[in-house]
Amino acid sequence: MPSGRASGLGFPHAVRLRTSRHFDWVFAEPRRSSDLYFTVLGRRPPGCEMAQTARLGLAIAKRCAPRAVARNRIKRVIRESFRHARGSLEFADFVVLCRRAAVDADNATLNASLAKHWKRFQRR
Repeated sequence: MPSGRASGLGFPHAVRLRTSRHFDWVFAEPRRSSDLYFTVLGRRPPGCEMAQTARLGLAIAKRCAPRAVARNRIKRVIRESFRHARGSLEFADFVVLCRRAAVDADNATLNASLAKHWKRFQRR
């Protein structure tokens, strides 16, 4: 099985939201998709020429998942789901926030939830 880097499905720095300015910009006027496990915020850059690809930011709070093991698992599931959906997503910045129910859900349930969110944000 090819690795993520060889298949073009990696998670390089270019597809991550890394500064608070980027997060603040998404939080200012987002399109929102919510369910029992996650809230996904998305915002298209003006003109879309500045965005080469969809980018992802994670906001997994201790209040949502008090144990680091649970927070890390949730982040891994989100990143993996985004890697696979990135090609079909519109050029936008996304921030994923978790809800308490995500801690107790299994990975398959979380993946199904995220797939529905990504579908809502797919290119038209």
